[in-house]
Amino acid sequence: MSPRPARSDRNTYRSRTRRLLERHLAAMLVAALVSMSALLVSYREVQISAGEMRTRGAPAVQGVAATQLALLRAHKEARASLDSGIADVVGAGARYENQLAAADQGLSRLSDVQIDGDRGRGVLETVNGVLTSYSSSITPGAVKYVTDPLMQQEKFAEAETLLTREGTGVVPRLDVLQGHQMARVDTLSTMSPVQWSGWVVAELGLLAMVLITLSALWVLRTRCGHSLDLCLLVSLLAVVFLATGPLIATSETQDRLGAARDGLVRIEQQAGHHADLAGSQQAVTDTGTRVRAGLAARGWQSGMYYGALTAAALVVLLPAVGIGRHLNADYWRTG
Repeated sequence: MSPRPARSDRNTYRSRTRRLLERHLAAMLVAALVSMSALLVSYREVQISAGEMRTRGAPAVQGVAATQLALLRAHKEARASLDSGIADVVGAGARYENQLAAADQGLSRLSDVQIDGDRGRGVLETVNGVLTSYSSSITPGAVKYVTDPLMQQEKFAEAETLLTREGTGVVPRLDVLQGHQMARVDTLSTMSPVQWSGWVVAELGLLAMVLITLSALWVLRTRCGHSLDLCLLVSLLAVVFLATGPLIATSETQDRLGAARDGLVRIEQQAGHHADLAGSQQAVTDTGTRVRAGLAARGWQSGMYYGALTAAALVVLLPAVGIGRHLNADYWRTG
């Protein structure tokens, strides 16, 4: 009668070990799915923000500033032609025409890249309409009324009002659009509480994966007599990579987004320096070039997402293969 309790104890021990391994496997799969979903979504959101900043945010902010400065300089050149008497011969002058053409091109590009949605499109449509009225005032002032100084001054004053009048002028309307765009830039360059929560969930889930994997390796070695399982070891390495690689890439991306935001703030400030319009235009161009260069995509960061996808697949599949193989060989197949 003595062997029966020993056999019963062995069966109980085997049953407990099997259930322990099954719990480890279930916990690893749950932790892997939760952490991988949170990590991949959070990482992708940061890269999307960087892409929008690079392709639309920076060009839009620079475009508004450049358009404002071009319009103001065009008006200044037209006024200079009038004051110097050149307008009697050549109208508003070639410099005026060049700057106005630059402003028209800037507005055309803004319609494609502005980041204020329907509200921004509405502002640009209004600006285009006001600019038509502006041209209708300044062109006769520079060409038609060259022999009527009073009417000429009135037309120039009317044009300047359309350009700079607070609230309804072209430049103030573009200031409003720029303010909305800078608010969007702040959103793109700053991690929201939801994004922070996603990273916290991802890192905690990966930490749980490490602990569960180490515990599973200990169970296999001490209770089952198996040496270190290669699948679980590779899975452990993949977890470590996921916990560090995407986080480093995200940190660098956030640094570049912060630097880009600071550069765009300088562009907004440079657009407000009307004393030296030519110098402000050059400063806006130079700063915009540096901002775009800083936002240029890094090859290794683009590849990081696909590397993370591969590692995530390994983290989900390898524990199932490693623990499942032992469960099948030692417990399920033998009953």
